[in-house]
Amino acid sequence: MDNTSDLYQELQKLRKLLEYHSYRYYTKDKPEISDYEYDMQYRRLEDIEKEHPEWITPDSPTQRVGSKISGGFAKYTHDRPMLSLGDVFNDHELMEFDQRIRNDLVDEKLEYIVELKIDGLAVNLIYEKGKFVRGVTRGDGRVGEDITNNVRTIRTIPLHIDSDSEHIEVRGEVYMPVDSFEQLNEQRIEDELEPFANPRNAAAGSLRQLDPNITARRKLAFFAYALGGNVGLMIQSQEELLQRLKEFHFHVNPEYRKFADMSDVIQFIHSWDERRRDLPYATDGMVVKVNSFSQQERLGNTVKIPRWAIAYKFPPERAETKVLDISVSLGRTGVLTPAADLAPVRLAGTVVKRATLHNEDYIKEKDIRIGDTVIIQKAGEIIPEVVKPIVEVRQGTEKIFTMPTVCPSCGGTVVRREGEAAVRCINPDCPAVLVERVAHFVSRDAMNIDGLGDAIVSQLLDRHMIHTVADLYDLTKENLLSLDGFADKSAENLLRAIDDSRTVGLARVIFALGIRFVGAKVGRILAEYFGSMSAIMRASAEELTAIDEVGPRIANSLISYFSDSKHRDLIQKLAAHGIVMTAEKKALINTSFDGEIVVLTGKLVNMTRQEGQKAVEDRGGKVTSSVTKKTTLVVVGSEPGSKFDRANQLGIRVIDEEEFCQWLERE
Repeated sequence: MDNTSDLYQELQKLRKLLEYHSYRYYTKDKPEISDYEYDMQYRRLEDIEKEHPEWITPDSPTQRVGSKISGGFAKYTHDRPMLSLGDVFNDHELMEFDQRIRNDLVDEKLEYIVELKIDGLAVNLIYEKGKFVRGVTRGDGRVGEDITNNVRTIRTIPLHIDSDSEHIEVRGEVYMPVDSFEQLNEQRIEDELEPFANPRNAAAGSLRQLDPNITARRKLAFFAYALGGNVGLMIQSQEELLQRLKEFHFHVNPEYRKFADMSDVIQFIHSWDERRRDLPYATDGMVVKVNSFSQQERLGNTVKIPRWAIAYKFPPERAETKVLDISVSLGRTGVLTPAADLAPVRLAGTVVKRATLHNEDYIKEKDIRIGDTVIIQKAGEIIPEVVKPIVEVRQGTEKIFTMPTVCPSCGGTVVRREGEAAVRCINPDCPAVLVERVAHFVSRDAMNIDGLGDAIVSQLLDRHMIHTVADLYDLTKENLLSLDGFADKSAENLLRAIDDSRTVGLARVIFALGIRFVGAKVGRILAEYFGSMSAIMRASAEELTAIDEVGPRIANSLISYFSDSKHRDLIQKLAAHGIVMTAEKKALINTSFDGEIVVLTGKLVNMTRQEGQKAVEDRGGKVTSSVTKKTTLVVVGSEPGSKFDRANQLGIRVIDEEEFCQWLERE
């Protein structure tokens, strides 16, 4: 056997191993090898595929994250409609559902399967001869959107199943675990973006990202529970289907049960009234299904819903409490955020004492006053929110809240800029803002200086040991030993962490600076694109907005930040302390599209639209979805449509696919 054959066999073995260990880790939550061992196997597979790109297949573990989508998502018609479920809200309506079923199935043995209703987004997964080929949203039930590239990033979805069937559609729910949801919202608030209201909205927004890399970072998961169109699968019941899905290595929610009597179903549903609060995912009800597939077929469907299934919706748990006060906190950008200080009340398994009120407009719209009795609930059963005040019980002693006219920390001027809901302190030396700014600088996703918490930062600022984040690198062991809570070992550990942070890389440094609207993702994009801090500081608005993910708002914020002499001085001091402010720029295959802004339109024969976009970007160009005056080149396939006409109107150069392929090979 020659070396090539040996290498190909190693590749096949590695793929099976990685698929197995990914299943053990993500679906079963019972890993058998360390992360390091998995990473080494994964890297070896990558090396083999780089050496033999002709061996790469869509179901390889290395192909979970694909290229960005240009121009939105394609439509896809489901083989069988993805019907929605009818809702019931109490025990009486469940008994009525049961009676309707028994009237249609007179004297037949009847069984129900009861499953948790996961609060996520329904998707349809299509497998051909065992290989995953397409993922589609429910859409309107008949036509959904093709989100294949994003679905590939979800680790609990197998890219291959043990089936020779020509066609199988597996349906289920994509959801965002509570931990991932909370982390995402913390980051969005840090980046001054509107947090998601609940995990369902977060999952839906994540699945519809045009960049699969963003979806991958959102840590979505999937529960399988149904079949769509299929060829050759002989399954008799919902219970048997769930077992088969587990054999296919899908993640099936383990909390389902089988019952023969509706009273037992109701008892089981109510057993989740409290327990559901402890689940690591959001659930908004229970689904009751007739178990037998032959009975399901005889019961049939209406135009919109199946007659053999129903969704029992949990009522949102609410509580009454009193607004004792409305307090204001400051963030690192100086934004004043109001929150309701509440009389403690138990809600959804936890004691709630505080609820965010977002901004001044939110309080005015809901007419929330200090002293009000209010109804609160948890948005998505996670984030405490004030639903409304109970106006009819007001005593006349309630106080209308007004935002402070001066900063509650430094007494400085606060302003509300035109077009913004936020009120902010504009004093760059505000102590509260400085604490938040330093805390952000040292955080895990920024400089990652472990052991430097808010209390220590406050001591350093109070004792004038630091005035800016650059001063952290001047701290000595003697400085730290003079602070509360430090001994030799803890001081040495913190100094080591500070020293290690010098080499975290340009992307983290950009994020650590706390530039408005510039989150961790934009930091990575800027570092990769420009390669150095000095290049970013010199960039014009036009150069910045030419980058995907960088719009005018981010570009203007960057230019404003770097035009401030204090900020330039800070960066200079950080550089003097040995902070690495360079990064390797993305390696290009060649520079044949350097400086070109390209639009792809029509059907390409030799590659997909996504492959064409990647080919341009790998050669220094940028691909956009619409033809504008900035466009320098339009590539047309067959049936090009209005973009071709627009290019001709603007006098933009147009080339066909053959010339495009030739251009890709130019040096």
